[in-house]
Amino acid sequence: MRHRSVLSWGAAASAVALLAACGAMSSGKDANPMSFFITSANPGKGGDLGGLAGADRQCQALAASVGAGGKTWRAYLSATEAGGQPAVNARDRIGTGPWRNAKGVVVATSVADLHSANAKLGKDTSLTEKGEVVSGFGDPVNRHDILTGSRPDGTLAPAAAGKDTTCGNWTRSVDGSAIVGHHDKKGTNPDPVANASWNASHGTRGCSVDQLKQSGSAGLMYCFAVN
Repeated sequence: MRHRSVLSWGAAASAVALLAACGAMSSGKDANPMSFFITSANPGKGGDLGGLAGADRQCQALAASVGAGGKTWRAYLSATEAGGQPAVNARDRIGTGPWRNAKGVVVATSVADLHSANAKLGKDTSLTEKGEVVSGFGDPVNRHDILTGSRPDGTLAPAAAGKDTTCGNWTRSVDGSAIVGHHDKKGTNPDPVANASWNASHGTRGCSVDQLKQSGSAGLMYCFAVN
């Protein structure tokens, strides 16, 4: 009887350990160490992302689809003052870093590093949540214009009177414009500094899916984990 009892306790302990291991694996929190990606697709309305909240939901959903939904995700987007709400800077929304892509490569160690020449963003490192390379300048289909609405330092890109830099705070699917960056740091912008900027190269020709395509954009955005 004593021997049988020892075996029972041993079996129970093993079962508890197994359940704990399974629980940790299924929690999703540590299933994928990725903390930075470019969205693999636009929700379907061009520059209308459902505002900042809708853009964040898109980041969260895509992250969850690859086992990284245990983190809190934010879109790297700036927005203008509106409805009694203050302006928003993309750099203030994304946490403190460091950030890793889907392959585990650290692309930046901090907010300051991200907005410096030391940042490791580029076509080979700025991957989608699936770990795929986004096509860029010189490819059959160019999708290198990534929506940001920002200046090189990650703050809101101010608009001239009657102009737009954020597709109406990410609610317009026609007209308007948005500042985009070149994820591959290549293009035809005559300003060599802006041309190679990952977050602030130029404005789009509009906010519809077709208008975004005209300047090399598929309405994609950068997503960062804040924790």
